Amino acid sequence: MSINPQECRVALLSGGTSGEREISIASGKGAKGALEEAGFQVECLDPANKEDLKRLIDEKFDVAFLTLHGKMGEDGTIQGFLELAGIPYTCSGVQASAIAMDKIKSKIMYMTDDIPTAKFKQLVAGQELDYDALVEEIGIPCVVKAAREGSSLGVEIVEDAACLPEAIERVFAVDKLALIESFIKGVEVTCAILGNNDPRALPLIKIVPNLGESYDFESKYAPGGSDHICPAPIDEDLTKKIQAYAIAAHKVLGCRGVSRSDFIIDDDGVPWILETNTIPGMTATSLLPDAASVDGMSFPELCIKLIEFALE
Repeated sequence: MSINPQECRVALLSGGTSGEREISIASGKGAKGALEEAGFQVECLDPANKEDLKRLIDEKFDVAFLTLHGKMGEDGTIQGFLELAGIPYTCSGVQASAIAMDKIKSKIMYMTDDIPTAKFKQLVAGQELDYDALVEEIGIPCVVKAAREGSSLGVEIVEDAACLPEAIERVFAVDKLALIESFIKGVEVTCAILGNNDPRALPLIKIVPNLGESYDFESKYAPGGSDHICPAPIDEDLTKKIQAYAIAAHKVLGCRGVSRSDFIIDDDGVPWILETNTIPGMTATSLLPDAASVDGMSFPELCIKLIEFALE
């Protein structure tokens, strides 16, 4: 469907209460400029402020544009609030947001659709752990992750089995539900998907961290923290395979509007999915606007498209 931006009042939601609040605010600033350039009437609201939540109920908004990240923003919580308020919103619905935010549930869904994902085991704070059995099953090096955080918060790469107990405890300080998975060495790429019922893939981006070996929080958001090469210098067959996996992930999780799945390509050329983001970043260094640009879509055009998907 097509819309007239001048006749569309947008509630731009950013900030929130998660550990990714500052990144969300940066995403909101980036999206605000693009939305206003496209001609939309934009009101910036912060769900951490109860008065702003009340405005969503009391005032007339045509659509909510979400640039929230992490808990209480990307996990289905705000989506449920908007459903009750009767406001259409960008990105995925309640169920898909909740599943994608939970790395354990996501991996189970990937496996049902034969999307390769690393061997893993769920960890719950307070349970008795057999560390030797974990090492034997998962291997070293391995990765311990908070199950319900984004932006690489609560991620530990363990290269020495003796360090595993402390790494797990540090992750439990972030989230009481975690997972341990096999470490896959290789090239990291990401694939953004646009669409609802008939989604399509944008060009792949190869991610080259400049501040360390992994694409951690600092590499993602510090100026110069990483280089994005788009389109990724990967052969056509492998590119199409990864794009097909990203579309499959979008569908099996029930995503709408937009998603972005991250992959590691191992030394044998096998792509392994890491996770799917239902509200990709919108900062100056973010991956989705980069891929859209290479696809011939300006930032304002991307924002228009996301709102069109929300209103379908």
